[in-house]
Amino acid sequence: MAQATFSIRMDENLKHEFDLLCADFGMNATTAFNVFARAVVRERRIPFDIQASSHIIESDHGRSAFMDFHQENNQNNMQNTSTDLNN
Repeated sequence: MAQATFSIRMDENLKHEFDLLCADFGMNATTAFNVFARAVVRERRIPFDIQASSHIIESDHGRSAFMDFHQENNQNNMQNTSTDLNN
Protein backbone atom coordinates (compact mmCIF):
# COMPACT_ATOMS: atom_id res chain seq x y z
CA MET A 1 0.00 0.00 0.00
CA ALA A 2 1.35 3.44 -0.92
CA GLN A 3 2.17 5.71 1.98
CA ALA A 4 1.32 9.43 2.22
CA THR A 5 2.73 12.05 4.57
CA PHE A 6 0.35 13.87 6.90
CA SER A 7 1.70 16.87 8.79
CA ILE A 8 0.10 18.23 11.97
CA ARG A 9 0.95 21.41 13.85
CA MET A 10 0.41 21.38 17.60
CA ASP A 11 1.69 22.93 20.78
CA GLU A 12 5.17 21.64 21.61
CA ASN A 13 4.21 20.68 25.17
CA LEU A 14 1.11 18.83 23.95
CA LYS A 15 3.25 16.89 21.46
CA HIS A 16 5.71 15.95 24.21
CA GLU A 17 2.89 14.74 26.49
CA PHE A 18 1.27 12.87 23.59
CA ASP A 19 4.55 11.16 22.69
CA LEU A 20 5.04 10.05 26.31
CA LEU A 21 1.50 8.72 26.52
CA CYS A 22 1.85 6.87 23.22
CA ALA A 23 5.07 5.30 24.51
CA ASP A 24 3.11 4.11 27.57
CA PHE A 25 0.74 2.39 25.12
CA GLY A 26 3.66 0.79 23.29
CA MET A 27 3.37 2.85 20.12
CA ASN A 28 4.55 6.09 18.59
CA ALA A 29 2.49 9.12 17.55
CA THR A 30 2.35 8.02 13.90
CA THR A 31 0.82 4.70 14.87
CA ALA A 32 -1.64 6.42 17.24
CA PHE A 33 -2.85 8.79 14.51
CA ASN A 34 -3.18 5.90 12.05
CA VAL A 35 -5.22 3.92 14.59
CA PHE A 36 -7.43 7.00 15.02
CA ALA A 37 -7.80 7.54 11.24
CA ARG A 38 -8.73 3.90 10.66
CA ALA A 39 -11.40 4.10 13.37
CA VAL A 40 -12.87 7.31 11.93
CA VAL A 41 -13.08 5.77 8.47
CA ARG A 42 -14.41 2.42 9.73
CA GLU A 43 -17.02 3.94 12.08
CA ARG A 44 -17.68 7.03 9.93
CA ARG A 45 -17.57 9.19 13.08
CA ILE A 46 -15.13 10.52 15.65
CA PRO A 47 -14.78 7.50 17.97
CA PHE A 48 -15.18 9.49 21.18
CA ASP A 49 -17.28 12.34 22.54
CA ILE A 50 -15.90 15.85 22.16
CA GLN A 51 -17.11 18.17 24.89
CA ALA A 52 -15.97 21.04 27.07
CA SER A 53 -14.68 19.94 30.47
CA SER A 54 -11.89 20.55 32.94
CA HIS A 55 -8.37 19.65 31.86
CA ILE A 56 -8.04 16.85 34.43
CA ILE A 57 -11.35 15.22 33.54
CA GLU A 58 -10.61 15.61 29.84
CA SER A 59 -7.20 13.98 30.23
CA ASP A 60 -8.63 11.04 32.16
CA HIS A 61 -11.46 10.52 29.66
CA GLY A 62 -9.12 10.89 26.71
CA ARG A 63 -6.68 8.35 28.08
CA SER A 64 -9.51 5.94 28.90
CA ALA A 65 -11.08 6.37 25.46
CA PHE A 66 -7.74 5.85 23.76
CA MET A 67 -7.02 2.68 25.78
CA ASP A 68 -10.50 1.31 25.00
CA PHE A 69 -9.97 2.11 21.34
CA HIS A 70 -6.53 0.48 21.33
CA GLN A 71 -7.94 -2.70 22.88
CA GLU A 72 -10.81 -2.74 20.37
CA ASN A 73 -8.37 -2.55 17.49
CA ASN A 74 -6.34 -5.41 18.89
CA GLN A 75 -9.52 -7.45 19.09
CA ASN A 76 -10.32 -6.59 15.47
CA ASN A 77 -7.05 -8.13 14.26
CA MET A 78 -5.33 -4.81 13.75
CA GLN A 79 -2.17 -5.81 15.65
CA ASN A 80 -0.11 -5.16 12.53
CA THR A 81 -1.04 -1.46 12.40
CA SER A 82 2.32 -0.30 13.72
CA THR A 83 4.38 -2.43 11.34
CA ASP A 84 2.16 -1.70 8.33
CA LEU A 85 2.09 2.03 8.87
CA ASN A 86 5.68 2.71 9.93
CA ASN A 87 7.34 1.18 6.89
